[in-house]
Amino acid sequence: MVVVATRERPARVLCVDDSRDAADSLAALLTAMGYDARACYDGPTALRVAAEFEPDVCLLDLNMPGMDGDELARRLRADAGDAPMILVAITGRNDAEARLRIEAAGFHQHLVKPAAVEQIVDAMRKPGA
Repeated sequence: MVVVATRERPARVLCVDDSRDAADSLAALLTAMGYDARACYDGPTALRVAAEFEPDVCLLDLNMPGMDGDELARRLRADAGDAPMILVAITGRNDAEARLRIEAAGFHQHLVKPAAVEQIVDAMRKPGA
């Protein structure tokens, strides 16, 4: 599965991080690059937005209050059904526990903050690489 912008519409990207600055900055950068990006700051809001927005890619922080990124990933995947969706964890954690959580939740990629823009775009295009 490769997510690319088409003539009909740009790829939709949901950026979820409890740090408003991180989520807003990433969404703004991706929008400037031609993606249709939205920012959310918690899991419940992200689920509501995703239901209408139908993202192609979700960039999720792992550690968020209320609903962790791994729980959010599982719920987003379940809600999407058969629709393709790339899940990328972007987190400050790179320990064994975090890697196990990320794998169990079905993320395609794991990036460690601060991730370079090139890494993020590459992860959105090449899941599981």
